[in-house]
Amino acid sequence: MSEDLMDYQSLVERAMRSVVREALLQVGKDGLPGDHHLYITFRTEAPGVEIASRLAAQYPEEMTIVLQHQFWGLEIGDEAFEITLSFSGRNERLLIPFDAITGFADPSVNFGLQFKAAVIDEDDGTEADDGASGRAEDAGDPAAAGEAADGADDGAGAPKTGEVVALDAFRKKKT
Repeated sequence: MSEDLMDYQSLVERAMRSVVREALLQVGKDGLPGDHHLYITFRTEAPGVEIASRLAAQYPEEMTIVLQHQFWGLEIGDEAFEITLSFSGRNERLLIPFDAITGFADPSVNFGLQFKAAVIDEDDGTEADDGASGRAEDAGDPAAAGEAADGADDGAGAPKTGEVVALDAFRKKKT
């Protein structure tokens, strides 16, 4: 097989991230329609991420936010989005680059995306692939880690690292 000089994987990855951006643009313009709610998982240590130090301490690797009932000031740029969410009764502003996102799901319609996480090589400062594949998949598969439901943490105070959340619990049962 020939070497992929077109870098199709990166093209697909960028296209999938644009789906997240377009969804957020719609939410910013019209709000969340119907039963839609969004789970966005991102790497808290990724370049450009800006979150409160207490949140970074509680979620040192990955965090999942839920856009459903209470969020404010959603602003979407070309490279990142900003949002205010409530964590343990305190409003916090988050800046999340699209490149920091590792998962996106809307369980109300059984939709989910997972992204490759770019890992910074500390030896030379370059990005390296972590080996995960970016693909659209059934949102019933684990698509979130370090859950902070509806923008709020569980209040336990213990750091969350790599906790997997099954989205089946949030689906409506078919009768």
